[in-house]
Amino acid sequence: MSFMKVLRGSAAALITLAGAAWAEAPVLRAAVLQYGTVNWELDVIKHNQFDAKNGFALEVQGVAGGSAAKVAFQGGEADVIVSDWLWVARQRAAGKDFVFIPYSRAVGALMVPGDSEAQTLADLKGQKIGIAGGPLDKSWLILQAYAEQEHGVDLAAETEQVFGAPPLIFKTALQGELGGAINFWHFLAKMEAGGMKPLVTVDQAAEALGLDTQTPLLGYVLKGEMLRDNPELVHAMAQASRNAKDLLARDDAEWDRLRPRMNAKTDAQFDALKAGFRAGIPDAGPVDEDAAAKMLALMAKLGGEDLVGKAQDLPDGIFVQPGS
Repeated sequence: MSFMKVLRGSAAALITLAGAAWAEAPVLRAAVLQYGTVNWELDVIKHNQFDAKNGFALEVQGVAGGSAAKVAFQGGEADVIVSDWLWVARQRAAGKDFVFIPYSRAVGALMVPGDSEAQTLADLKGQKIGIAGGPLDKSWLILQAYAEQEHGVDLAAETEQVFGAPPLIFKTALQGELGGAINFWHFLAKMEAGGMKPLVTVDQAAEALGLDTQTPLLGYVLKGEMLRDNPELVHAMAQASRNAKDLLARDDAEWDRLRPRMNAKTDAQFDALKAGFRAGIPDAGPVDEDAAAKMLALMAKLGGEDLVGKAQDLPDGIFVQPGS
């Protein structure tokens, strides 16, 4: 047998082995909003093969809304979704064994028109505030508590609230039809790029209320049985996420590659979205559970059972901590 035939045979064997290894890699099915910002990170994981390098295959399923993702997850059609840990706490308190890997601590702000004369939340009395997310939106609740503490203002009673989908709040705010607006962070970034300005950020309000602004709010949610039965897979997902974050934190070229799927219509929007995502990257260390418990207590006080269910205290085992 010639040397070239041996070489070709060896190469074929390696390709076969690689294919077999890939076929045997566990698949992790993620159900996420079809146009949500988490897709940027998942795209980076897939494009750079951070899933394969960590020993699994990520399969992304786009869904129309958060409720659809939760139905798919709880019905066994998806292994991971993105939600906030307060929802996980509520589910654990109700007896469901879900766990949380931090994804983002990005929150928002109450934005006002660029020519607004408002200096504090008290100056919004009698005006319309647009809110994406409904009456139990966490940013809205925190800002209400802050307004009461700092200015003695009942923001809900002394303003008119307009609840709507994020794109609607975005559009009406830019058209000058609202005195202020609370929206998801990526819409806020675009609003600022469009000439609006933050009156008060949720971080500022949270800090004034004694909360730790480093506590990540959003994360990947998986089932506890997966953590028990296949902890390597759960930690592989956490590591792939961290690999993607580390790349996005330092590499502008990766953002240029992502730009077509970011729906940034101007350079200013693109720069604002990039900066907002980077600002929301949580620390790589463990979540401070005492700080999380304090946040949960405040949310329970502000939103009651409609928001947190029976989770009055932080249930054990919510967070998948590094090295655990």
